[in-house]
Amino acid sequence: MKRYIITGAPGAGKTAITRQLELEGFGVVEEAATDVIAAAQGRGVLQPWTEPSFIDAVATLQRDRQIRAAHLPDQIQFHDRSVVCTAALADYLGQPRSAVLVRELDRLEREAIFERRVFFIRTLGFITPTDARRISFEETLRFEGIHEKTYREFGFELVLIEAAGLLERVDRIKASVR
Repeated sequence: MKRYIITGAPGAGKTAITRQLELEGFGVVEEAATDVIAAAQGRGVLQPWTEPSFIDAVATLQRDRQIRAAHLPDQIQFHDRSVVCTAALADYLGQPRSAVLVRELDRLEREAIFERRVFFIRTLGFITPTDARRISFEETLRFEGIHEKTYREFGFELVLIEAAGLLERVDRIKASVR
């Protein structure tokens, strides 16, 4: 099985891309942070990313989803983000990389879970705020830079997917995995 990471800044179109890949029959593993945020907001925590346990909750959910997906018969899986994204998020938020996060980063390396080529989705040139995405376009660009730096820090090769129409971006990814 080949597992590829799709990453990039908030609002770059990762979810639309993974949805299209799923519609075309590829295995997809959902992003974790948005679900952790939604669950916390449902409990009345308006800005869960400010909570000390946030990064660990995201890393744990990512791990659990990756382990569950490992048993699926897909020849190719696309993961909407990874624990490396969570390390970038911790850096962006100015939080230390916790013991939980470091253990998961070590597991990712030790078990060689993902292909070394990562699809890095560039911004579309704007940001659409949501309940989980409360970030300006300027901050999105800063976050994108931190993501890029963090993936390179862990030795990944970035396949840059520039702004374009959805199907064009998906076709570029499919061509790269064949």
